[in-house]
Amino acid sequence: MSKLEDLGLPLSLCGWILDFLSDRPQRVRLGPYTSNMLKTNTGTPQGCVLSPLLYILYTYDCVAAHPSNRVVKFADDTTVIGLISEREGETDYRDEVERLTEWCRANNLLINTRKTKELVVDFRRQKSNVQPLLIDGVCVERVTTFRFLGIELQEDLSWSVNTRGLVKKAQQRLYFLRILRKNHLPQKLLLAFYHCAIESVLTYGLCVWYGSCTTQDRMGLCRVVKAAESIVGCPLSTLEQIYATRCHRKALDIVKDPSHPGHCLFELLPSGRRYRTMKTRTSRLKNSFFSRAISALNGKSGL
Repeated sequence: MSKLEDLGLPLSLCGWILDFLSDRPQRVRLGPYTSNMLKTNTGTPQGCVLSPLLYILYTYDCVAAHPSNRVVKFADDTTVIGLISEREGETDYRDEVERLTEWCRANNLLINTRKTKELVVDFRRQKSNVQPLLIDGVCVERVTTFRFLGIELQEDLSWSVNTRGLVKKAQQRLYFLRILRKNHLPQKLLLAFYHCAIESVLTYGLCVWYGSCTTQDRMGLCRVVKAAESIVGCPLSTLEQIYATRCHRKALDIVKDPSHPGHCLFELLPSGRRYRTMKTRTSRLKNSFFSRAISALNGKSGL
């Protein structure tokens, strides 16, 4: 409650929230059996619309202490991103992790070191040996791939693991689409199933990874769409078309939102009609979302 008061919320509202969270009755039901009622004063109600907002307010002061680091918070997933330079070394990054550990301890939160992973992205020709990361004396596992908010990240920033996973998941759902077709379901309902169960899988986080996909990965994705097209019996939007539309729409949203971290990358030229293109030395940066989004706003066909 002290954090809510520090943010300037009225005492009456703080009292209402405290009363809402205190002595909440709960039971566990398993089949026909129900446990005894238990009153709890910890956490927030599962599925409550107020719970995400309360978590955001509770963690508002969990921010990076060093300019080379970022603390990304999404619900109960917290990620520390650190830029390790030759000059600063790993000092700032390790200090950031230590500060986060201390913050969690001071705010009655526990870091699960077994679920915590470290992913090192290093494109230098002479790679240095980054020492293992320790949290409360426990060594954090270093991985080459990590699933972050539903997207598989790789240490070389390629997307083969992610696209293969999407293709496999979509192919499994093509089976159900075929079953629906065999049972003479109307085309309108087949389309609805495709959009909900297959296209939604293939296009999750599309703006992030599609531009950097290899030709082989794109062919695998295209085959799934073509297979669905033959089952449904009508033309379907290609992932290329969906990517171009979403990329352009997302770019417009960023331009209109000055608080977005990437807003500064969209710089208008003196003419006021076009945006300054990003200087890219690698194909990895050239194919990234921001570079392609700027090209989309400038009307280039580089998507």
